[in-house]
Amino acid sequence: MESLAPVMKLVVLLAFHLNVTQQRNVLLVQNIIRKRRAQRAFLRHMARLSMLPLPPPIARKVWMKVRDKDWWERVVLLEYTDVEWTENFRMRRQTFMKLCALMQRYMAPSDVSVRTPVPLTMRVAIVLYKLGSGADYNFISNQFGVHKSTVKKFVYMFCRAMVQGPMEQLIRIPDETQAQEISRGFEEQHHMPQIMGVIDRIHIPILAPSDVLQDFINEKNWASYVLQAVVDNTFWSISCETPGGSRDEEVLLRSDLFQRAELLPKVALDVRLQVVGGPSYPLLDWLLKGYANATAEEESFNIYLNSLRDTVEKTFHMLKSRWRVLLKRSDFHFSFSPTAIATCCALHNFCQREGEHVSDSWMSYAKDLDAFFPQPWACFFCHFFVIFGVILCIFVTLILE
Repeated sequence: MESLAPVMKLVVLLAFHLNVTQQRNVLLVQNIIRKRRAQRAFLRHMARLSMLPLPPPIARKVWMKVRDKDWWERVVLLEYTDVEWTENFRMRRQTFMKLCALMQRYMAPSDVSVRTPVPLTMRVAIVLYKLGSGADYNFISNQFGVHKSTVKKFVYMFCRAMVQGPMEQLIRIPDETQAQEISRGFEEQHHMPQIMGVIDRIHIPILAPSDVLQDFINEKNWASYVLQAVVDNTFWSISCETPGGSRDEEVLLRSDLFQRAELLPKVALDVRLQVVGGPSYPLLDWLLKGYANATAEEESFNIYLNSLRDTVEKTFHMLKSRWRVLLKRSDFHFSFSPTAIATCCALHNFCQREGEHVSDSWMSYAKDLDAFFPQPWACFFCHFFVIFGVILCIFVTLILE
């Protein structure tokens, strides 16, 4: 019996192995049957679907929404006078057509188009209406009968084209002949010789990104870009890409004027015409500023010199009065804002060259609205008096107690 024990164990192991193998084969067969049943059920379902009619395609309600262009096509083009053109588009009809000719190569509609293209005159009018009124895209789209995305597309197209093309002719450093003429004009009006321009800067409100907001916050605690410009009665050098939180000297160092100062015209071989700046500017061989701690004679010189700065203040005020989009925080992307600011400066020069005037009502409106965004240099005194008043109130309260 003991000799049969190994044989019995072997038989038991074989029986167990056969049982396990049989169960595994049964499971495999069941899985195959289950899959085949599922496949047959799927085929039967598809066969039933193939016998059903296909659902009708979803028809579009409209190919393009019908919009009312009556204001532009009938009222503006047929009935508007020059006064009304100036009020809405900041220039007369004749000047407007010259601007359209200037932008022809940049904004003319394509010859091949699925839909009827927006004509060039309407494209330029949309942009001028946006820059002149500062209205939002929805309002302008309803006014002209186009979609708001179309308004935005034309504004961005116009401004980028202006900066890349015509602005080089509209804003540039004067040559020697032009500089001499500007100098004679300043001397006749302000009795200061060898002056070819006045430099200053203002802050233009923008919608700044949250991740770098601190870089754009100026001394008044609102986000802005710094527009630095040299003017006579027009702009001949601008810089508008520096965030509002930058220091004064940084704005000047980053400007194109500073980089190209050696190209400024001269009246003689080593006598350079001067640009007049405020107290915050450094004294350079081409940049003139008033005396600090002045004597009586030096103070007299400062008075004459400061009278020149009225020119740049008036020019900035005219710029913002004509193009109201600069008066308040616009809906432009912050990276596009310098392009829009430069475009407004170029259009200002274009209007001045064509003899377009700035309405007194525009100036009054800009003066009232500018009170909400006072320039940082003027706000120092406001902050000083507020802080002084708070300290005085605390001091009086302590004494009375």
